[in-house]
Amino acid sequence: MKLSIVIPVYNEKDTLKKLLKKVEEVDLEGVEKEFVLVDDASSDGSAELLKEIQKENPEYKTYFHLTNQGKGASLRDAFQLTTGDYVIVQDADLEYDPQDYKKLLRALEEEHVDVVYGSRFSGSYKDMTGLHYIGNKALTLLTNILYGVMLTDMETCYKLLPGDFVRSLKIKSNRFNFEPEITAKILKSGMKIVEVPISYEGRSFEEGKKITWRDGISALATLILFRFTD
Repeated sequence: MKLSIVIPVYNEKDTLKKLLKKVEEVDLEGVEKEFVLVDDASSDGSAELLKEIQKENPEYKTYFHLTNQGKGASLRDAFQLTTGDYVIVQDADLEYDPQDYKKLLRALEEEHVDVVYGSRFSGSYKDMTGLHYIGNKALTLLTNILYGVMLTDMETCYKLLPGDFVRSLKIKSNRFNFEPEITAKILKSGMKIVEVPISYEGRSFEEGKKITWRDGISALATLILFRFTD
């Protein structure tokens, strides 16, 4: 099996190398790892750092936006560069632990499903602000109501998805509303989502957290929109 690890980068100069080292260190027996990174017109030197990293690791696939477009736009471009049997998104910060890939891949095999989500709320999480906690819970509840499922963490970064599926998608969301859009399209396609517990350590806005309450409002509208449209 080949696993494509898609990493959107925006102003992550301080964490990018550490994150890549953590991903490289994950021992996935029998699984080939493919790295696909997209820089979204970073202004802190991340793009220049990524170019240096790519020279040192020519097997990495990289793409650079000339203007900032958002996480959804970065993933839309990244997905088209993947060749893996499965794809997972890895944020370029250190909030998520790449060692949890093993849990998602194990569930894929044991549960015989197409899609696996890593749930922060059925695992362990720390340093999540009250606003983000309430927002995540509210959006997940709305997802369950609209789509008739029982998820605990719709907004999770860790979504293990079939490669052919993501490469066939026409992602319309340019920003953080990517998460509800892809969840809606997974569920409307008839694929079942299984969740596994993962660990999470949030960071503050001072440390580089980018998602705000406005993104929560956009995600809510996106959930409703894609329930009734494509």
